[in-house]
Amino acid sequence: MSLTRADVEKVSLLGRLLLSPEELDTMTTQLSQVVDYMNLLAELDTDGVEPMAHAVEMSNVFRADEVTPSLDRKAALANAPHHDDECYLVPAVLGE
Repeated sequence: MSLTRADVEKVSLLGRLLLSPEELDTMTTQLSQVVDYMNLLAELDTDGVEPMAHAVEMSNVFRADEVTPSLDRKAALANAPHHDDECYLVPAVLGE
């Protein structure tokens, strides 16, 4: 199946594209080549090919949501320049 100039005109109308006559000729040629190539791919024997959602193997990259030991408060505040033994102290950003 090859595209006709009328097909390209209809698609350009639907896409609200204003194409000049030269652009219509160019697009008709280029889109026909794309459709011809897709028809070539349709000739491939894919009976033994398993359907897939991605071209490469995908795996979950997130770790399990489990509680693990972490720093205690004293160790976390040890290198803070300013703290009140409970939280970091930082300069006010939105005023005092």
